[in-house]
Amino acid sequence: MNKNKLKAIMALHGDTQSDLAKILEIAPQTFSNKINERGSEFNKKEITLIKDKYSLSSEEVSDIFFN
Repeated sequence: MNKNKLKAIMALHGDTQSDLAKILEIAPQTFSNKINERGSEFNKKEITLIKDKYSLSSEEVSDIFFN
């Protein structure tokens, strides 16, 4: 996972980790664990929500989540 790219996209949109956690309907700590790759990963639904929220291309999604 390329957390720096995701964080940069979030910052460009003025979103914090807590903001995105609310959109994904997960706890901020769960989001933190996922972005820092501590045990759990973003699931397909969460990746789709992030893709839609930030209008990411398939290539960007691949770069962020499947590098």
